[in-house]
Parts: sequence; C-alpha cells; structure tokens
Amino acid sequence: MEHQKLTEFPNDFLWGSASAAYQVEGAWQEDGKGESIWDRFVRIPGKTFKGTNGDLAVDHYHRFKEDIALMKEQGLKAYRFSVAWTRIFPNGRGKINQAGLDFYQELIDELIKNDIEPIVTLYHWDLPQALQEEYAGWESRQIIEDFTHYAETLFNAFRGKVHYWVSLNEQNIFTSLGYLLAAHPPGVTNPKRMYQVNHIANLANAAVINKFHELAMPGKIGPSFAYTPNYPINSDPKNILAAENAEDLLAHYWLDVYMWGKYPVAAMNFLEEHGWAPKIEEGDVELLESAKPDFLGINYYQTSTNAFNPFDGVGAGKMNTTGKKGSSEETGVPGMYKKVENPFVERTNWDWEIDPEGLRIALRRITSRYRTPVLITENGLGEYDQLTPEKKIHDDYRITYLSNHVKAIKEAISDGANVLGYCTWSYTDLLSWLNGYQKRYGFVYVDQDETQKGSLNRYKKDSYYWYQQLIKENGTNL
Repeated sequence: MEHQKLTEFPNDFLWGSASAAYQVEGAWQEDGKGESIWDRFVRIPGKTFKGTNGDLAVDHYHRFKEDIALMKEQGLKAYRFSVAWTRIFPNGRGKINQAGLDFYQELIDELIKNDIEPIVTLYHWDLPQALQEEYAGWESRQIIEDFTHYAETLFNAFRGKVHYWVSLNEQNIFTSLGYLLAAHPPGVTNPKRMYQVNHIANLANAAVINKFHELAMPGKIGPSFAYTPNYPINSDPKNILAAENAEDLLAHYWLDVYMWGKYPVAAMNFLEEHGWAPKIEEGDVELLESAKPDFLGINYYQTSTNAFNPFDGVGAGKMNTTGKKGSSEETGVPGMYKKVENPFVERTNWDWEIDPEGLRIALRRITSRYRTPVLITENGLGEYDQLTPEKKIHDDYRITYLSNHVKAIKEAISDGANVLGYCTWSYTDLLSWLNGYQKRYGFVYVDQDETQKGSLNRYKKDSYYWYQQLIKENGTNL
C-alpha cells in the first residue's frame, strides 16, 4: 500500500530506549540481592562468549543517574527497564529486601524528575535461583502464585508513578532457548517440558494481568513478544504452507493465547500428534480467556523465510553467537518448516536479517488479527562499534537501520496501526547475553572490551545525536 502522505506520529508518542537488569546493572551480590538463574548459568564453561557475565555488566546500578542525565540531554521520552526479582525477594518470596526496592524507587523518581516515562518489565529472564532449586521454577504451578505476589508488590510500591508495565519479556525466547535448545538456563532439551513450561508461563502472565486490573492500577499492562514474521521462499504451495506452519507454531502459539486465551488449532494438533502438548487442567482455559492485555509489546529484529521441510529434514541448528558472519546453521522443525536464506535482504554479522519492511508487515498483521495497541519494546542493531582516538563512534550503519525501521512504523501507522511508542534496544551498550560485550547496541558507548576490561566511561555515538534530532522533530523529517 502506497500513501500520498504519511500520517504523523502522535504528539504523545513514546520515543524511548530499553535495557534489562541482568544486562546493565551489575552489583550482583550487593545490598541483599539474591542469586538468579543467570548468575549461576554464566559460570558454566562454554555457555557465553569468552565466559562473560553480568557481575559488573556496565555498572548501571551505581551509574544510573549519569545514564539518566544522558537520556535527559538526548530528549528521551521513555525508558524501559526490568526489575531484578532477586533484588526484591532474594529467595523469590518471603521478606521484602527493602534496599532492593529502594533502588528502583530512586531510579523511577530520577526518571520522573527528568520527564522520562518509566516502563517497567516485571520479568526479563532472571528467575531467582532459589525457586529453580526449590520446585524447578517455571516447571511448577507454584510459580504462578509467587510471580503474582512479586508483581503485586511492585504494583503497590510504584502505583501512580509507573503507567506502562510489561509482564513477561519474550516468553517465546526464554522457554524455547531454556527448555528446547539448552542455550539458556536451565539448559534443557525436551519439547514436552518446554511446552508445559510455556503453558504455566501463560497462566502466570494471565494471573498478573488480572491482578493489575483487580487493583485498578492507573496505567496499562501487556506482555512483550519477540515477533519474527514468517515468509515463504516462493509461491510453491508447499513453501507457502511451511510459512503458515512457522507462523502458527512460532507466533500465533503465543499471541493467540495472550489476546484470545486460545491456542491455535493446527499448532496444537501438531503438538498432540508428537506427544508434546501441554497438560491443561480445570480452570486453565477460563484463566487464559479472562486476562485482557491493554497493549501488546513487540520486540522486532528480523524476519524469517521458510521452505518445506520433510520428516527426515532439518532440525535445530547452531546459532551464531560469535559475530562471525555466516556461521549459523540451517534450522527447522521436521514436518513443519525450515528457515532458509532470503536473497532480498542483508544480514548482520550475527546473521540476523535486516528487514525494515518486515516491521510494517508485523504491525499490519497484529492490527488485522488482534485490533490492539502495540508498544514496540525493542528494536535495534547489534554490531561492532569502534572508538576513535578522539573518543567518537561513527555508527552510520545503526542510523540507517533505525531510520528505516522508524519509517516503517510511520507507514504502518498510516495503514491504521495503533503504535504507542518505540523503544530502541538498547540505551547504553550492555551484556548481550550469550554474545558477550563485543555485540553493541547502544546510543551510548561503554568503554569495556569483550573480556570485560575498561574504564566503563560513557561516550555518545553519532546515533545518539541522530535520535536526539528525531525526537525533537517527532519523526517528521525522516
């Protein structure tokens, strides 16, 4: 669809940026914080790039005022961050750790003082290790009660200060990488366990959304989903069906539950055939259908192109976590789909497809299927950035990437999508989970090399100034 004139961004559009506690805070044992599953997982040899961890990260815990001052100077309208569950309840439940709660109160107050809207993510993967050991974490229905109690504690503490809440971040990622590919904690490869864990996470998400609305909280809440729209490689009906299979199993399987409380029929039939379908107990369906998100958070990075994959075809392949372009392996689900190379798009050094048009397609699909407001909770480019002798970072490639994606959002708004805001990933450079510190995303360069050595000094990249101007103009002059 071509438009003679694009619709302008709303005046209250949330131009923001994002981070996650484990990736930026550091201070992993300070002020009463408990151990998370990531604190434990990174100590297993070979799990992360060069054994890097979040013990120090980029020291946001001690430098948050410095970082917020940079946000204020840039003109940022919103900052999305996650709360570390183990700072509030070191063992997952029990007595509140007041020092941990105070840290987030100070962070939120500092943001508000600088006219920056805080967007709080309740869960960004750092489950308390104590709950993992006590009852296997997300494998037990006990976590529904514990997660809801933790969330209610934050709701009551930050009522009236925080107006946007993300319940679960990328549930599709932490369940599949944790229980299917063994790339994230707890390092399991078991489809049956993965889909059961995912079902319990759905119930926890629904319970927290209902609790938010029961408390008549001022504001909005919704989950954040890592959406990768699926294409067929060509018009061969077998490949079109493969793309439909991928969209059903990798997208609708989460989104339909969030928005409608129902699992998609074809995907569930596939899981039942293989004996992988989750056990659905009495009351589960009613709980899932009762929870109504106020918006849908979308983390968008890439698209996926698909082809027919027979029963004896491609399974899970190796991910590229080193930044060596072309080192990822073909992946798929036999009998459903396989991911193949799209000849029409470029790729990053981590083999992620660069497809701004895919973001417009994602927003169109979500608008047509769910008729819900969308908050883009993550979008960004992870690349190698170089600090010049003059302490400059010329990241024109990031400016091009972000600019093209912002234009795609503007086009989607013109198509009819209701987009509340845009949070880039990330604000400062940070620990990129399995990829260590060499994969940089931020507007602000942090002086720390891939072995975690450096001054941690902050330097503004060229993209910092580009986004500053974009915000000032409210996206008018792309």
